[in-house]
Amino acid sequence: MKAYERVLAARAKGRPTASDFLFHLVPDFTELHGDRRFGDDPAVIAGIGRLCGMPVTVIALERGHNTAERVAHNFGMAHPEGYRKALRLMKQAEKFRRPILCIIDTAGAYCGVAAEERGQGQAIAENLCEMMTLKTPILSLFVGEGGSGGALGLAVADEVWMLENAVYSVISPEGCASILWKDSEKAAEAAECLHMTAEDLLKLKAADRVFPEPENGDFTLLYEDLEKNIFSFFQKEKTFSGEALAKSRYERFRQRF
Repeated sequence: MKAYERVLAARAKGRPTASDFLFHLVPDFTELHGDRRFGDDPAVIAGIGRLCGMPVTVIALERGHNTAERVAHNFGMAHPEGYRKALRLMKQAEKFRRPILCIIDTAGAYCGVAAEERGQGQAIAENLCEMMTLKTPILSLFVGEGGSGGALGLAVADEVWMLENAVYSVISPEGCASILWKDSEKAAEAAECLHMTAEDLLKLKAADRVFPEPENGDFTLLYEDLEKNIFSFFQKEKTFSGEALAKSRYERFRQRF
């Protein structure tokens, strides 16, 4: 598949969203709300539960399945309070030594006036800084779109995993084409230039693992495969001290990027 075909697959209407992965991986999930500063953000589903019996903190950027859900979740575009809620729960996870799983599917952070007034850039920047030093395992899983800083705000992790048709980029192909060529119809060409596919990012070492997707659209076996692999990953990471995890994560980003 060409890059833009991957983008369309990541946006496909019937594709499982972050919440589908969340509830399959952590069936006893309990959602927690609020950033303790301004309010709650429904674009970010965050809470605690057990993955294969292991206590974990899960943070998911949820776009919704239908029109009503997408409006309710703001199409997966988080406000500052969403990133601050995520950071609050990540620090809670560090306190109790719970691994953190971030499930990402967003076109980007919300760019409205209200979000900017409440410090959107600062909230994302604070997450980048704080996640680099958290003394507990972090895994980021891209299951659909990964748009710019909106995705990066939950992607400072020990490893980044992607589904085969997931994408991760500084800008959408349409936005890139509009800026470079003043023509959003050249989105397919822009997608190739952006190197935004899971395959591209694996080669660039921006992603660590890529999971094939089922051709028949039945994700049941993929959920099971992810569950086993995530559990094994967290078991391995928990053998390291918190200081070693933070140091390794910092060096990973310094060396690769």
